[in-house]
Amino acid sequence: MQLEFITATFFNLGINLIYTLLALFIGIAALIIIDKKLLRTVDIEGELKNGNIAVSIFASTILIFVAIIISFGLKG
Repeated sequence: MQLEFITATFFNLGINLIYTLLALFIGIAALIIIDKKLLRTVDIEGELKNGNIAVSIFASTILIFVAIIISFGLKG
């Protein structure tokens, strides 16, 4: 009984880690696509290097929203 519980726990941990990495890569890809396609006049990386806080809030908000959408989609 203990071995089955530990095996199931590690299996769930592995699945959650895969979902987390998938959400991370999709979020970064979404931020890059938004930067290149939608915001052609605004350079997010350049503005972040200049210390623009508004751009960092915008970029983090995009990543949070993408993560929320992906987490709901992966749950079922």
